[in-house]
Amino acid sequence: MMSFVQRFLLPGFVFQGIVVGGGYATGRELIEFFLPSGPLGGLLGMVMVAVVWSAVMAVSFELCRMSGSYDYKSFFQRLLGRYWFLYEVLFLATMTLALGVIGAATGEIIHDRFGLPQVYGSLLLLAAIGVLVFYGTWAIERFMGFWSLLLYGAYIFIILRAVSLFGDGIWENMTASAPDGPWLVDGLRYAGYNVAAVPAVFFCLRHITKRREAFLAGGLGGLIAIFPGILFYIALMALYPEIGAASIPSVVLLDQLAVPAFAIAFQIILLGTFIQTGVGLVHTFNERVAATLADRGRRLAEWQRPLIAAAILFTALVLATKIGIIGLIAHGYGIVTWGFILVFVLPTLTLGLYRVVRRAKAAA
Repeated sequence: MMSFVQRFLLPGFVFQGIVVGGGYATGRELIEFFLPSGPLGGLLGMVMVAVVWSAVMAVSFELCRMSGSYDYKSFFQRLLGRYWFLYEVLFLATMTLALGVIGAATGEIIHDRFGLPQVYGSLLLLAAIGVLVFYGTWAIERFMGFWSLLLYGAYIFIILRAVSLFGDGIWENMTASAPDGPWLVDGLRYAGYNVAAVPAVFFCLRHITKRREAFLAGGLGGLIAIFPGILFYIALMALYPEIGAASIPSVVLLDQLAVPAFAIAFQIILLGTFIQTGVGLVHTFNERVAATLADRGRRLAEWQRPLIAAAILFTALVLATKIGIIGLIAHGYGIVTWGFILVFVLPTLTLGLYRVVRRAKAAA
């Protein structure tokens, strides 16, 4: 059973943990990207996201297995040749933004819930990330898998509670009008931005030993990652159109669900998703450093991993709060999004797919 989970489900859970905590956990991303096309159009856009994520992961997982490239530097050196650094530039910008955002958000939750200074939230996030990256892959895999299941349970409760209270309203809002807006393009944009997290899954692909396992794990990965978002989005439509103006839609929805104990539990789960995002991104960078050192006959010591995590998170928080890096990157959001599509999505689904097919034919 554990082998099945590690091969087919764990990659999707890891990817889900990163994109949820760094993205749609508050509901704001879902509103920004998908609601402009209307309730039904937004849902179609999310289906588009699932298709892109599953396709990119299926091909890239097989490329990893074929070449043994389990860090993003090695992977993109084989995919893009000397232009591999283009992904790293985009990844580092995205990682800085995501860590800055989740660090600030953790501080806000700790302050609002317990009345403690926001810096305590950032220190809590740093400590949790540091402990997990110190113990390495086995600890990260287990934490990511367990917390993703917990997150699934939370979103299932939200949709069931929302349907029981506002079922008729949700149905009316979802079917009141035909899709209106560029839902296809918006879905592609959202998918393209978040594929930055796909290489963060590479470290747990060593359990995959066959082509069909790579394709199945990748195909399931896109579905696993987007399904909680679909449940959340449908529940949010109970409050349409007013929910579009909410700065943190999840807070508004939880208030309407009127289950105070669950609202507290969901905030705790939300903190865990922030840790998932931070761990996934930092561990990805650590694996890149470890692979580079291994090529030079050196080894990245375990005690060095949390130090790298601390340096990265501290830098992200300083840039986010002092220099305004969040606003700077927000203005370049479209550039980063289309950058990932050009550097990762298109090469993977063209050149990468060609190599996979060629290898399959050669093996046959």
